[in-house]
Amino acid sequence: MTERIVLAYSGGLDTSVAIGWIGEATGAEVIAVAVDVGQGGESLETIRQRALGCGAVEAYVADARDEFANEYAMPTLKANALYQGHYPLVSAISRPVIVKHLVKAAREFGATTVAHGCTGKGNDQVRFEVGIQTLGPDLKCIAPVRDLALTRDKAIAFAEEKGLPIETTKKNPYSIDQNVWGRAVETGYLEDIWNAPTKDIYDYTATPEFPPAPDEVTISFQAGVPVAIDGVKVTPLQAIQELNRRAGAQGVGRIDVVEDRLVGIKSREIYEAPGAMALITAHKHLEDITIEREQARFKATVGQRWAELVYDGQWFSPLKRSLDAFIEDTQQYVSGDIRMVLHGGQAIVNGRRSDTSLYDFDLATYDTGDTFDQSMARGFIELWGMSSKVASGRDLRVAGQ
Repeated sequence: MTERIVLAYSGGLDTSVAIGWIGEATGAEVIAVAVDVGQGGESLETIRQRALGCGAVEAYVADARDEFANEYAMPTLKANALYQGHYPLVSAISRPVIVKHLVKAAREFGATTVAHGCTGKGNDQVRFEVGIQTLGPDLKCIAPVRDLALTRDKAIAFAEEKGLPIETTKKNPYSIDQNVWGRAVETGYLEDIWNAPTKDIYDYTATPEFPPAPDEVTISFQAGVPVAIDGVKVTPLQAIQELNRRAGAQGVGRIDVVEDRLVGIKSREIYEAPGAMALITAHKHLEDITIEREQARFKATVGQRWAELVYDGQWFSPLKRSLDAFIEDTQQYVSGDIRMVLHGGQAIVNGRRSDTSLYDFDLATYDTGDTFDQSMARGFIELWGMSSKVASGRDLRVAGQ
């Protein structure tokens, strides 16, 4: 029986050429797998037909937009996950859902190997292969660009020689990855980290220097998940899409950062994540009134570690699973409404309310009706500073000897 290889297929030049390239290099039949995570562009049926036209024996396509929003974007939101304090894990959280479908397709079509289009320089090769090892430990992995010497020049020549149904002449200087959670742009002239990004690289966001009128929005959450916008019920996918549109129109969510890649190099990245950044901002402000102080402080540490694990391709790891359990427990009271103004590249919260809030007006007020007993403060301060006071006395005693 002829060996079968499942290929993560985007419909672009490199993965279209990879179908025939893998076939010639290995003698295997190739099954193309395309997963819609809200990246937009061509329909799944168009991509499926192209894969078959490029020589795939089967083409597996999956509309995973709701799955991606519910099971991958929402845990990211609950964690307030920003890698190195900036990046909302746009590409990192899409890889595990794609891996899940790759392994599912491998089982369905009897494939023994999974192939992906990543280079040997980036994070995605790790995310794909660690995920595949975890969900399908018997499956092998290959990367045509990394393992079978498939360069872009060779890809263009191969496509023209074989008459493949794919555009080969248009050369985009950037490497772009996008889904409903955001958009990532790298390479080209951006590799000089002194170069400012030009307007042409942006697509999800309008120029914030000349914004339309301020847009006030109220986002309602239930247990950490957005359930309504301006009183209209939404699914997680609809919440992201609506805020991509509204926050994007105001230039919210542009990120320019040099980050630490897993492979040990620093990389300049431009991100656009209007919906993600607006939602994370709103969610964090709701947590500020619904999560107890010590729990909130520890959750910030957990969220940072969670972001590092996910960035590093450990979505399916035991530690990530344990952190998920903690984060989920913190969300039981994160319900209520956040009002924010979207304008000129910023999402600014100006109102919050919750039936499970820990904010007590009578304790907080400085006006008549204050229920806080200020006489307790003196003793509290004495006890709170006791250990430092004793240590300071020791320091003075030793210094005077």
